[in-house]
Amino acid sequence: MITEKYIIRKRKNLRVRRSIRARVQGTPERPRMIIVKSNKYLYTQIIDDLNHKVIIAASTLEKTVKEKLKSAKSLEAAKTMGEVIAERLKEKKIDSVVFDRNVYVYSGRVKAFADAARGKGIRF
Repeated sequence: MITEKYIIRKRKNLRVRRSIRARVQGTPERPRMIIVKSNKYLYTQIIDDLNHKVIIAASTLEKTVKEKLKSAKSLEAAKTMGEVIAERLKEKKIDSVVFDRNVYVYSGRVKAFADAARGKGIRF
């Protein structure tokens, strides 16, 4: 059953997402790093908006990442994801990205993810 509260939240999220995307755009030299989180998992993609291509993707569902974690929804999982995506960016010789936090507040898992990526040398 769809409630009015649900519809209001969806509209707000769409407005926030459009507002952020109006200011944030990825290029081949400086792609956009977007984070998506669910109640259980964390996903991230590196996107070149000019060519409409996903360059790199990572998630806490991957075997290599899952083996390192006790829980896929903890702060440790977010830190691990930040380190994994930073290593993959270094392999592709990308050292600077535009961070797109999506509709999420910059705290908790989003902040831990960003700080871990910065700690590995990614600039944004």
